Amino acid sequence: MNPSRTPLIAGNWKMFHGGQSSVPLAAGVVEFAKELTNVEVVVAPPFTALAAVAAELHGSPVGLAGQNLHPKPEGAYTGEISGPFLRECGCAWVIVGHSERRQYFGETDAVVADKVSAALANGLIPIACVGETLAQREAGETLRVVKAQVEAFLDVIAQSSEAVAIAYEPVWAIGTGKTAGPAEAEEVHAANRTWLANKAQSLADRTRILYGGSVKADNAAALLACPNVDGALVGGASLDPGSFGAIARAAQAK
Repeated sequence: MNPSRTPLIAGNWKMFHGGQSSVPLAAGVVEFAKELTNVEVVVAPPFTALAAVAAELHGSPVGLAGQNLHPKPEGAYTGEISGPFLRECGCAWVIVGHSERRQYFGETDAVVADKVSAALANGLIPIACVGETLAQREAGETLRVVKAQVEAFLDVIAQSSEAVAIAYEPVWAIGTGKTAGPAEAEEVHAANRTWLANKAQSLADRTRILYGGSVKADNAAALLACPNVDGALVGGASLDPGSFGAIARAAQAK
């Protein structure tokens, strides 16, 4: 991990804690985050919990993220949420292109690029997700697949002065209990850094590349020790403040 890039630990709550149960969870995150130094913590609750969580996070060092956004600022798009709406709810961040969005809702690389652009246009910092399936990894296509996903939004982030984040999430490791080993993770993270540097060294220097995929308290330190791993996008473990806090403290120990 490069000391010039502050470690980022983001919690994706997915479709859990969408009501009042989100408040004690957010309070638990605030409690441990207050004790951290040189680590940025962000949580992404369901849309229905954004207002309640924003109130709980007020005045704390914890950032608020949406889990998705529509490329358009408004319109007849039933069930969608836009960048301006997320900003109004208190969000500074948004997750874009998560593998579950790609798998279940058919989001293509082009759609993800449009969403990255929409996030930046609305003053939101995107956490743009990339990653390969098990079949693609076994076929030796990991770097080809991930490079194509990154290149879809590379011009967009290169034109922005914002320090965006990219989350490498091997799809086969999400919610399965499996995880890429540190060497496997570093290989893809280092390749990402090279692709960014080929566009502009300043882009490579400022972009935080997170690892996601069954990150837990017991494997976080080894993953975060990798030179090009700048943090983690955490799923299930972020639903427990104890586990999530342990991951954040592992980042602080860098």
